Amino acid sequence: MLSTYRVLKSFVVLVILVGIANAQAPQAVKEVALEASHGVNIKVRMEGPYTAEIPLQVVCYFPYSEEAVGRMKGAPVELDNHLGGIIGSLRQRGEFTGTALETLVITPPSGSISAEKLLLIGLGDESELSPELLTRVGQTAFRTAADLGARKVAFAPLIRDQGNTAIPAGDVEVAVLKGMLLANDTQIRLQNQGLANKFVLQDWNVEAGPTFFDETVEGVKKAIEEANGIIAERSSSPYQSTK
Repeated sequence: MLSTYRVLKSFVVLVILVGIANAQAPQAVKEVALEASHGVNIKVRMEGPYTAEIPLQVVCYFPYSEEAVGRMKGAPVELDNHLGGIIGSLRQRGEFTGTALETLVITPPSGSISAEKLLLIGLGDESELSPELLTRVGQTAFRTAADLGARKVAFAPLIRDQGNTAIPAGDVEVAVLKGMLLANDTQIRLQNQGLANKFVLQDWNVEAGPTFFDETVEGVKKAIEEANGIIAERSSSPYQSTK
């Protein structure tokens, strides 16, 4: 009887220890990986901009207003909570206005978020949001990453979390990613002609919540296809004309 009790007690302890280990183990992030032009790895990840362990995290904001802040929820709220209110202070004080394509690079305080650098990009007036602007946002994000030497980048538009539904989530990703891929192609062409410093983008992570995850994956696929078509039609002639 005593032996049975000891076996049962050992089993209960083992179950408790396994439960603790599972609770402490990091949860796997849902991810879909795709390959784009020039070998860039595109990963759609169900991850927030405050947990991604990445050299450069990119997020986007419309201009500040009390009404806009009242509509904000989810990822941008959590991100600024982790940062101790840095983004909110910059926006409220007018030191990051959120005008179209405005950029600001922040070094996050130690222990705040997992990214080494944080890039804010302005989206401009909400009524003027368009696929063309979002393509330029992708271009701006890539070129800032190249200037910083960040070979791995995570991008979260945060448009839905700011209450804007003007453009479907999949179409947002088509525009942004297409801009990034075309800017990357230009960078590589410049490098090959000795007109730019060496930079190779390795990973571009697209962060998406569960509601829009599948739609974002389809947007990424479409962006890769459209960018490949444009790249194939680009001139192969040197940028510099011969004298």
